[in-house]
Amino acid sequence: MPDRPLRLVPDLIAGADPGRPLDLLLINAPLRDYSLRPRLTDYTLPVIGMGYIATYAARAGYNVGLLDAEAHGLGIAETIRLVNDAAPRWAGLNLLAPTYELSARIAAGLGDDVRLMVGGHHAKAAPETVIADPRMSRLAALVVGEGETRVAALLDDVGRRAELPGVMWRDRILGTTVEGTEHAPARIRHWLSPDIDGLSLDRAFLPQDPYLAADGRREANMVGARGCPYDCWFCGAAVSKNPDLAIRTRRPDNILAEMHQLADSHGVNAFRFVDDLFLGARRIIHPMVDAFTADRVGERWVWDATGRINVLDREDDAMLDTLAASGMREVALGIESGSDRVLAAMDKRITAHMTLRVAERLMRRGVNVKGYFILGYPSERSEDLAATLAHIRRLWDLSDRLPGSFRASAFEFRPYPGSPVWDKLLADGYDPDAMAAYADVDLTDHGADEAMRQRDEFAFSVGIQFADTPLPQLRGALAQIAREQHARNIASAVTT
Repeated sequence: MPDRPLRLVPDLIAGADPGRPLDLLLINAPLRDYSLRPRLTDYTLPVIGMGYIATYAARAGYNVGLLDAEAHGLGIAETIRLVNDAAPRWAGLNLLAPTYELSARIAAGLGDDVRLMVGGHHAKAAPETVIADPRMSRLAALVVGEGETRVAALLDDVGRRAELPGVMWRDRILGTTVEGTEHAPARIRHWLSPDIDGLSLDRAFLPQDPYLAADGRREANMVGARGCPYDCWFCGAAVSKNPDLAIRTRRPDNILAEMHQLADSHGVNAFRFVDDLFLGARRIIHPMVDAFTADRVGERWVWDATGRINVLDREDDAMLDTLAASGMREVALGIESGSDRVLAAMDKRITAHMTLRVAERLMRRGVNVKGYFILGYPSERSEDLAATLAHIRRLWDLSDRLPGSFRASAFEFRPYPGSPVWDKLLADGYDPDAMAAYADVDLTDHGADEAMRQRDEFAFSVGIQFADTPLPQLRGALAQIAREQHARNIASAVTT
């Protein structure tokens, strides 16, 4: 194939060398078509997974760019135009269930000379549906699971598909799905589960990371582990649905080296660990806190992480004291419900009282807590919803008396293909096409206004009532939580 000129918009396509033809343009589709309604937020979490893939391929010698249409608030037509103007040899899309329709529209608009590869949770959960979608006619490779090594191999030669496990495509002559294979077990592990300590992340591919936070700190997002050993029924990362995924954690010295590099090169002094496991297993917590203590992390930086409530509940006070002293600023907890009956249905392995106890112990030490909640989960009754709303207010009341703060982030339940609850709903007779018909929800119709500013882009629904509470009433509860949390944020900002 002859070289094609590279026509980039440097502020929008990150990481590419403008002097060379573009081998791969990775595209993060927007959460909604912002040409129809402009985005309200000015920051979104970076696509770290795409950044790792871009870095790996670039270090293999390929010219790679990343177009984060969500970060830039782009519309679909503008995204398509930018991709085609850049004229990449390959385009890559990360498929997620709520944005699949937007991704498919982008795929359908690609130029005739552009080969398409896709990956992500939705590609893994519904590969046959994706491959059969006529809008994916340029699809040359669907990559199941972690993509670094196989993406680089595809860039080397599309003909290598046959030797790559977990790479699928449509045979256009026979009309069948074909999957690559690799018979040597050691090579399969190489392709599917690369050594995460040996991977690196070039943040030139991430347009908003590091970033300057509202409090004046320069923050960066990090991944400390891959995979999750838990089986929450609503989650596509549930261990029972991902038997192929090897759970791996980075060495403490490897993580500290990245933190020091970010501090030295970008002035970063706050870090957010976005993976499921950083505070999710004692075998990770203890070595990490020992390393952070020895490195005196808490004297120079702060950090946030997600945590497992049952794991933190088993830690003694001395360990929580050490975590706080090591710079732990905020822990995000999947509280999900104030009803023990609903928590059992989700297989959360926690109780409402346990969440209160863990949140109180953290906030007493000055650690902030962010709680995620799901309203409208299947089998949720009106009394369960009332228990959740009361639970949130108890947590707010606790934080009013303690050094640490509590903030609530609540969402309407939506099922994801590839999660255990999806299979249960299919068995109960729900229509899979209806369950996959994601649409954004404008909660201003239910009394939310500026209160929804920070969560507006994440309000999705499939328009199905799965619980006892009618959807308008459920959304009214979501709007009420958002309004009250917004008012608390404003009050906190005024007092500090």
